[in-house]
Amino acid sequence: MELNHYPPPSYEPAAPHPIETPQVLRPLATDNTVLPGYVELNLAATNRRRQTIVLISSFLAVFQTIGINQAYGVFQGYYVTGSGGPDAVISVTQAHNKALVAFVGTLGAGLTWGGSIFVNPMMARFKNPKWITMSGALLMSVGYGLAGFSTQIWHLLLTQGLLYGIGSSMLYFPILSVAPEYFDVHRGAAMGFILSGAGIGGLVLSPLIRLLLDSIGIRWTLRALSLLNLIISLPIAMSASPSRSDSRRPTLVNISIAKKPAFILQALAALLQASGNFVPLTFLPEFSSTLGYTAAFGAVLLSVNNGVNSASRIVMGFTADKFGRQNTLVLSVLGSAISVWGLWLGAAVDGARGLWIAFVIIYGLTAGGYNALFPTTITEVFGIQAYASVNGFIYFVRGLGAFFGSPVGGAILGNSTPPSTTQGLSQVLGSYRKLIWYDGALLCGSSLCVIGVRVFDAMEKGRWKWRA
Repeated sequence: MELNHYPPPSYEPAAPHPIETPQVLRPLATDNTVLPGYVELNLAATNRRRQTIVLISSFLAVFQTIGINQAYGVFQGYYVTGSGGPDAVISVTQAHNKALVAFVGTLGAGLTWGGSIFVNPMMARFKNPKWITMSGALLMSVGYGLAGFSTQIWHLLLTQGLLYGIGSSMLYFPILSVAPEYFDVHRGAAMGFILSGAGIGGLVLSPLIRLLLDSIGIRWTLRALSLLNLIISLPIAMSASPSRSDSRRPTLVNISIAKKPAFILQALAALLQASGNFVPLTFLPEFSSTLGYTAAFGAVLLSVNNGVNSASRIVMGFTADKFGRQNTLVLSVLGSAISVWGLWLGAAVDGARGLWIAFVIIYGLTAGGYNALFPTTITEVFGIQAYASVNGFIYFVRGLGAFFGSPVGGAILGNSTPPSTTQGLSQVLGSYRKLIWYDGALLCGSSLCVIGVRVFDAMEKGRWKWRA
């Protein structure tokens, strides 16, 4: 992404509201004081009604975009175990290519985040975000609708992957990028609730998709999702709230920020965490089948994982406001890595179902923290005036991470299938152990990076605070 060298922008106060006075939203330290060296940003007044609209519309936007991305594992399990037939959207031979099948899901998920690189300039150009969000909602439905007519894997890549991904990014970013502006002291709790929509979406959509697949087949399932998306997403798109700032914010990252070690480590942490986070979600139903569970129960376990993930985002939002956002973020990512190498790896040694169920729950609990907290740590580390540009770039990097995490995992698994006469349980579990070592390494690397951000941020501010 191109980096621009320009002086820090000066922001003019927004026109006063006829009833309420404007607020000043500041980059907050953990004790809610203004961080030294940052410019205060004057924002137009708001009220409880507008905050409620932002809270609900943002939650539903996350539900309908990130939530369905986290439910793709149900599609993955269905596609790779397909036996052909007139209802199949890909051939049996293509179904054995797990890396390419996984790329369908990660292409859509990656573009949801990575699309920030073109959505942010659109947001700067158009004052009314509704034109962007409504176009995005329509593209998402078109993508799923056309996917129902697929006969080749590249058809799914263009529709369920590319078209859906572009559309979801156009719905997601105009709504989510302004959400932190509407909250100040309780920003962590508000963003935790908003981003819990991802887990709630996975909780609801995973069993729903499995039920539809078993009832009406893959083609009509994709068409039904197209219609469902239109019903949910269009009202969300029409309620998109504008930025509270009348000043045009930079969409390119200031070169002085980009040179900071904290920024470089933040970007690397985002890349590794996004890549590692999608691996368990993508292969959870498939690994459940390897242990002898039914496909329906595998979808239920994915739903449980998303449900715990959702609750975790809310709880960690409150926890972060009390004990420090960066502290909570570090514990979350580190806990994810430990659960992968401890519980999932243990389940892959001898097929222990108890460890697997424990992993599904514990990973959902720990993985929710990063997704809920890293946007708030951006405002804390780099300032609210740099939020739009830094957040857009970090999400773009997360999109790149999502692109390669699960496809590489699929390549590691190769043609492994649930235990059968041709492949025994130990052989299949051996393939999964390689996948788990790979996933744990990604999350461990991300943990080291967020610890580095914590250290360099304290060094730049000239003081170490345990609550940060």
